[in-house]
Amino acid sequence: MTAAPILPERSEWTVDDLDDLPKDLPYELVNGRLIVPSPTPLHQFVCARVMFALEMHCPDDYFVSMDQSLAVDRRNEPRPDVVVIRVEQANRSPVPVQDAILAVEVVSPDSTIRDRYDKARLYGAAGVPAYWVIDPLREKITLTELLLSPKGGYEPSVETDGMVTIDRPWKVTMDLPAWTARRRAVLERGA
Repeated sequence: MTAAPILPERSEWTVDDLDDLPKDLPYELVNGRLIVPSPTPLHQFVCARVMFALEMHCPDDYFVSMDQSLAVDRRNEPRPDVVVIRVEQANRSPVPVQDAILAVEVVSPDSTIRDRYDKARLYGAAGVPAYWVIDPLREKITLTELLLSPKGGYEPSVETDGMVTIDRPWKVTMDLPAWTARRRAVLERGA
């Protein structure tokens, strides 16, 4: 059993401080705050389903990745649960945020505010054309698609808990009711 790393105490983190962290530690930096996530298997189930749906018709010019750091600025290096990037960046980390065309966050109990508000502002200000927030904490798993507005920031485009086909960044179909049923079945067995 390995011991948990002891992290330096800082009230404000920058990307320069990330060099002090263990290289195998998953982290993200949002508004100068260091976050070390610990996702559940159900969270990862939803992430994998999103990635699979995006991969189905992914053009050769793009690459779909899970848990990939995006370089935004000195106080922000978020790590979307799923991200679509230009294929030229597929062997780089962190990826420059301007090469991301879609960021997807799957809400966790401790990330609701960060995913719905902080990251929406961050990705919108950085110019990521589309942002999906998937919420598996509700009775039915929901997807909210946000698109960049010409006025700045994001505007809601789609919010659903049903079977959905979205045409951006290309045709993507997701069976949210099937995901909800699988989650429910897993949780009932664990009760």
